[in-house]
Order: sequence, then structure tokens, then C-alpha cells
Amino acid sequence: MRRRVIVRGFVQGVGFRVSVARRAQTLRVAGWVRNRPDGAVEAVFEGEPEDVEALVAYAREGPRGARVDGVEVREEQPEGLARFEIR
Repeated sequence: MRRRVIVRGFVQGVGFRVSVARRAQTLRVAGWVRNRPDGAVEAVFEGEPEDVEALVAYAREGPRGARVDGVEVREEQPEGLARFEIR
């Protein structure tokens, strides 16, 4: 399963990407996360459905210090990514 997630709110400068990457590694989810110029964080998660959904749920909350105002989630075709990276 693959999901593209865009998280809006106070999500840059609070360790959001690092915390998502750590959670992805724990869940064995591949993909990437990056800051966008518009202040949002964008991520792609690939893996087993329950693990991807758990990571999407985490993105809806974010780490301590973040304020998530909205999350857009889109389904995409998996590409077979093998690891998770911060871009």
C-alpha cells in the first residue's frame, strides 16, 4: 500500500520529519518525508496496510511541539521503495 500525505499547520522546525522517519523505521515503512516551500510537510509511505495506516495516524498528530491543522491523504500505486529517507 502507498499513501501520499500532506500535513499543514505548524509542522516545520519542530522535528516533524525526523520523528516521522523514526516511526517509519520502527514500523518498517519505506518512503520519504520533506518540507515544502509553502510550510507544509509532504511524505510518501509504502508498506503493509496496517503499518502505513499507523504512520498516517501518527502524521495526523505529529511530535510534541507541532500543531497539525489539516492532513490530505491520497492513495497511490506502490513503487517498491526499499527504505525511508528525509529529503
